[in-house]
Amino acid sequence: MAEQFLTLMADLDDDTQARMSGWYDILKEEGFIGKQTPGLPFHISLATFPLDKEQEAVEIMQKVAEKFSAVSVSISHIGIFAGGNVLFAAPEYNAKLVSLHDACDRYPGPQYPWTPHATILIDEPDTVCAALPVFVKSFCPFEGKITRLHLCAFWPTREVASVELRLIE
Repeated sequence: MAEQFLTLMADLDDDTQARMSGWYDILKEEGFIGKQTPGLPFHISLATFPLDKEQEAVEIMQKVAEKFSAVSVSISHIGIFAGGNVLFAAPEYNAKLVSLHDACDRYPGPQYPWTPHATILIDEPDTVCAALPVFVKSFCPFEGKITRLHLCAFWPTREVASVELRLIE
């Protein structure tokens, strides 16, 4: 299958990665593996781009990374998207997170409004619903940070570029 689109993602810090990996490990121990893309760090998708806009997307990512320091996020709730295929943890909206998204999103799609989230499990609705009680037991709100942006092409997954957010305030 040929690549179809690019996604600009906000990666979460190492401590947040470890915490979310712990949630996923608990799900795996209970038999919930999922169909999510293997090897991607936990992230919040910020924008999608057509494939022919790869250079523009890289330039936007670099410019945005120069303007933003690490973005604090309060991972405070969980959810399931309509259709029941995606179980996620989500941050509270805050001005800096919305500004980061707005700085990246040049080609908004007509489908749904942006919902910042980190996917924990993608599977059939029955499986996602069965995994929910397991996730609820292990979930605890916490403070994390977005520290890096990266751009990938999908399907198959191809890492295009990544850049750290500047770490000074």
